[in-house]
Amino acid sequence: QVQLVESGGGMVQAGGSLRLSCAASGNIFSLNNMGWYRQAPGKERELVARITSGGTTNYADSVKGRFTISRDNRKNTVYLQMNSLKPEDTAVYYCNADYLVIATMGYLEVWGQGTLVTVST
Repeated sequence: QVQLVESGGGMVQAGGSLRLSCAASGNIFSLNNMGWYRQAPGKERELVARITSGGTTNYADSVKGRFTISRDNRKNTVYLQMNSLKPEDTAVYYCNADYLVIATMGYLEVWGQGTLVTVST
């Protein structure tokens, strides 16, 4: 089984920056799309950024121009560089990935446990 471990969360003042990392480990045959989601208190989980195996990216309108998603395939790691942070960015950020299971030739989806980002005024 594949597992994801996030790191890099913490507290930062408005206007500051953080970089989140998500490392995949386990029985990896083929890691496909990866992304970052977030869930603020009392709200539903939402997509922040997504990157395909080929490097195509997309972002939520609220973070476009401020956040950058990237991946290092040799390290099986995806990153989220967050600049010009705002208080409304405060949330638990979750890493997501799908991967090929050779036994069934199907794809499974896996989530990390989340890392808390708090942006103060």
